Amino acid sequence: MNPYIALAILVAYFGMLIIVSVYTSRGADTATFFTANRQSPWYLVAFGMIGTSLSGITFVSVPGAVLNIQFSYFQVVLGYILGYLVIGTVLMPLYYRLNLISIYSYFDQRFGFWSYKSGSAFFLLSRTLGSAVRLYVAAGVLQIALFGPLGVPFEVAVAITILLIWIYTFKGGIKTIIITDTLQTTFLVTAVVLTIVLVSRELNLSGFSEMVSTVSQSEYSKIFYWDANDPKNFFKQFFGGAFIAIVMTGMDQDLMQKNLTCKNIGEAQKNMFWFTVVLVIVNLLFLSLGALLYLYAAEKGIPFLEKTDDFYPMLALNNLGLLVGITFLLGITAATYASSDSALTALTTAFCVDFMNVEGKPEAQRSRIKFWVHIGFSVLFYLAILVFNRLNSKEVITAVFDLAGYTYGPLLGLFSFGMLLKLPVRDRLVPIVCVVAPILTYIINENSAAWLDGYKLGFERLILNGVFVFIGLWLISLGKRGSELRSA
Repeated sequence: MNPYIALAILVAYFGMLIIVSVYTSRGADTATFFTANRQSPWYLVAFGMIGTSLSGITFVSVPGAVLNIQFSYFQVVLGYILGYLVIGTVLMPLYYRLNLISIYSYFDQRFGFWSYKSGSAFFLLSRTLGSAVRLYVAAGVLQIALFGPLGVPFEVAVAITILLIWIYTFKGGIKTIIITDTLQTTFLVTAVVLTIVLVSRELNLSGFSEMVSTVSQSEYSKIFYWDANDPKNFFKQFFGGAFIAIVMTGMDQDLMQKNLTCKNIGEAQKNMFWFTVVLVIVNLLFLSLGALLYLYAAEKGIPFLEKTDDFYPMLALNNLGLLVGITFLLGITAATYASSDSALTALTTAFCVDFMNVEGKPEAQRSRIKFWVHIGFSVLFYLAILVFNRLNSKEVITAVFDLAGYTYGPLLGLFSFGMLLKLPVRDRLVPIVCVVAPILTYIINENSAAWLDGYKLGFERLILNGVFVFIGLWLISLGKRGSELRSA
């Protein structure tokens, strides 16, 4: 891939996003930034959420990981369906009934001040770390294809990456994101479909049916695993996927902020249904792409890579021709920026609403606070990416889920306790519970094989963490006279 071609693609791509931003930012105020004035068409939200949910992590890690995990990841995707059903029928009606901007405002109404701040703080931590990982993936690929050959250091490349996001999101916020994410999802889906078609041609597969047959008969197509001690066990993956969907979508300000821009709960639920259908199909496409890439490499005598995250980028940029290279660059850029731009907007929204209390302030003051918070999180992204670049040694997708198991667990515990039980709690003790639970989960995770006869925790870390928080909240609950004591 010629770096000047890559540069031209990047300039054209972001030029388009900035044009969209200028159009959508006309007359924008902080209400536009936070809620898009609750006028977003459900079908745009649904399609745009695909790019946000997948990100650059899925784009490079899932096809590469097929070498080691085959199609077992689809067990997680099946669990997503159950999780999204819970979101659409339980969580979203709650958010709409309370007319929330930040979904963590629910904790203030249900438990109190410290619970509210704890829930929002864990989201800020979770999403900042997760988005740093996602941006790290994109920056690494762009470094290989563009910035490295041009002699631009990684640190500068990351700064450019974040600056571009800030430029097209700082004013229009979520209203701009709804449109740009729709465009970016279009590029993402087009990229994976076109790459599948071109690789199939390289393998001399005559049509769709032969491609499906080749993939299904390959050694990579195994989906279901039943061994209880296998990390790929169906029940671990399925229920892990369900809880990941509930927590990382339904209890995440980033994804829910988009849903809350729909006109009413009916349209929001329609959005969630179609989003689920398309997401399942797109994930199956990514797994199929991974199988085809490994079949192609085996046929051409191309060695597999130990770091599987680099396998798809390596083939796309060096072995599959210019069209696949261009398609890949558009896809990875779209996937990553669709996730990262909305994350930056969601972090800004949550901090402004939950910690800066902008809702009761004049518009000029709200706008000023939002501006500086947006800059602050951009800088935080930059620093987190540099730290992650130095410390990370795992496959990126594994690292993201490792982080999620510890940082999203408190949100799962808080929401589930608040909705399932009517007990009030000793609000000032909630932050302690939310810190102790991840520590206990980590200790058990590190010793599970020795303590549980070889059983190793996987995605169920998230569930265990949430259970610890739930139990902790029950232990600090105020009992039958809790409401009276709390009022007193």
